[in-house]
Amino acid sequence: METILIAIFVLGYLAITLEHTLHIDKLIPALAMMAILWAMIAVNHLPVFEVNTTLKELEPSHIDEILLHHLGKTAEIVIFLLGAMTIVEIIDYFDGFSTIKSFVNTQKKKSLLWIFGILAFILSAIIDNLTATIVLITILQKIVPTRDDRLWFAGLIIIAANAGGAWSPIGDVTTTMLWIDKKVTTLKLISYVLLPSIICMVVPVFVASFLPAFKGDIEGRDPDANDQPSHPRGKAMLYLGLGAIVFVPVFKTLTHLPPYVGMMLSLALVATFAEIFSAAKINITSIDAESDAHAQHSPVHKSLSKIELPSILFFLGILLSVAALESLGLLFEFAETLNHAIPNTSIVIMLMGFASAVIDNVPLVAASMGMFSAETDSTIWHLIAYSAGTGGSMLIIGSAAGVVAMGMEKIDFFWYLKKIGWLAFLGYAAGFIAFELLKGFI
Repeated sequence: METILIAIFVLGYLAITLEHTLHIDKLIPALAMMAILWAMIAVNHLPVFEVNTTLKELEPSHIDEILLHHLGKTAEIVIFLLGAMTIVEIIDYFDGFSTIKSFVNTQKKKSLLWIFGILAFILSAIIDNLTATIVLITILQKIVPTRDDRLWFAGLIIIAANAGGAWSPIGDVTTTMLWIDKKVTTLKLISYVLLPSIICMVVPVFVASFLPAFKGDIEGRDPDANDQPSHPRGKAMLYLGLGAIVFVPVFKTLTHLPPYVGMMLSLALVATFAEIFSAAKINITSIDAESDAHAQHSPVHKSLSKIELPSILFFLGILLSVAALESLGLLFEFAETLNHAIPNTSIVIMLMGFASAVIDNVPLVAASMGMFSAETDSTIWHLIAYSAGTGGSMLIIGSAAGVVAMGMEKIDFFWYLKKIGWLAFLGYAAGFIAFELLKGFI
């Protein structure tokens, strides 16, 4: 029976990987796989277990208890992401991200490369690497008219955004998963992963700055491209929204409450100012006719309607699917086998980084959380955060940032592999070496 369950997971995972070929949204196989796995466990009365991280062993449990346990852990991540996505959409409603264009005031390609690289690194640590990539490529399309030039900039933005998301608890979904599950703490994560992430960004950008593609000036650029009018409250909402998101780790440190509580507080604050700035009546929960009319003008309602719910449902499906295998003890047993085959855990995690370039890093990290039973802030978790977050840059399909850039600029898979992949590898390898050297001093 366990073989059948693993086969179902593999087939479901394959369908997720081939979503563009099959023309089926990845949330469909994720949700179907989750429901089938848990149904087969229940119908066949398979024994389920919970991993005792203190004793590093499996303890028998009941299916209702273990399912509720995993649903609670997954709900924390989902609610957190809903809050963060809504704040980002509210900022966008007020055209707050147009403020970032004021930082781009040069025509030199090399200077633009460093500006976009640094902006991607910083922004992704605050609003996540996917959103940072969307924002910066949107700006890129307005100031770099030649598509061939934009492809190179977009490739380096992907690398920088993934590197920036790896060291922040709110910068990447996988890092957020580790943080919410109490595998890492904010200060330790930053102290271990920040420097390797900087190196992972700087090395590719530095090497690329000597390539012919970044020589000379941008041709055909409109000198008034940065003077487009924006919402008068855009700048204030940008700083307020970013500050509210950054406040979440501080709130968690002060109160020791789950991160989603702080995110809901931040959302409430940002939503309040959004309603005030839009001169609309605050009436978020009402569902009467008056509320329907108000919803057309409310930035909160507008922002909630633009949230990527398919992504949220995908996270729900894939995380509970992995939880099913974890509950059967399969991941724990696999980790034990892997540790005997490859005693060096760092090598295993390094290979996970390469794997994340081929397969989705969300289930990869979810599986690793069930495989390893290390204590909070073990270097294992920080290395997983770095490897899963940055390894995906080596292929265009290896990260959410890469996939969205691929769609926005129609980047060819093999063009990226040939032109950008080796730069991403240099950054990943350099950062990995830096991490191994750094962990001896912390």
